[in-house]
Amino acid sequence: MSNTETYTYNVTAVPAGVDGAVGVGESKWYVAIVNARHEKKVAERLIGIGIECFVATQNELRLWANGKRKMIERVIIPSIVFVKCTERERRELVRRPYILRFMTDHAANKGTHNSPPATIPDRQLAMFKFMLGHADSPVNLIQSPLKHNDKVRVIRGRLQGLEGSIISDPDGSHSLIVALDLLGGASVRINLSDVQGIQ
Repeated sequence: MSNTETYTYNVTAVPAGVDGAVGVGESKWYVAIVNARHEKKVAERLIGIGIECFVATQNELRLWANGKRKMIERVIIPSIVFVKCTERERRELVRRPYILRFMTDHAANKGTHNSPPATIPDRQLAMFKFMLGHADSPVNLIQSPLKHNDKVRVIRGRLQGLEGSIISDPDGSHSLIVALDLLGGASVRINLSDVQGIQ
């Protein structure tokens, strides 16, 4: 990809669902696994039945070798749709043909044969959405476990208020990492002068 490319960002989000009307229990963010390149179609189907969900996407202006420009929408986390619902709703949704399964949390397995479904904390997902909506550079997913010590808060720019960890990139630049439980984290380039260390 050329350095002359510009980027804009979009989060495909849906309105709040009818969770309280159809089930009991607390709504949580679950991670649905779907067929690759079907993420947005699955989200449309979920919207149609009143389920809150979102697919993280990036709009990228690509410059081709022949000089043509084309805006494409890239799904940041292939085969993933975040779904907010109750456990009862999740059990009903997993029976639908367009949901392959829900991600499980193997670390939470308490010696049983069945691992519970994975959930993503509301705060982490809110920070991820904020990052997608305000970043001036590409947001990417890091799938390895994150163990960074330098916790920071962004103090200026479009990402002001966002908190995460700083890592050094091989080219000498730096990236801000926002954790997403079980998925690793989302990373975006950042200038160190725009962040401040926090305890």
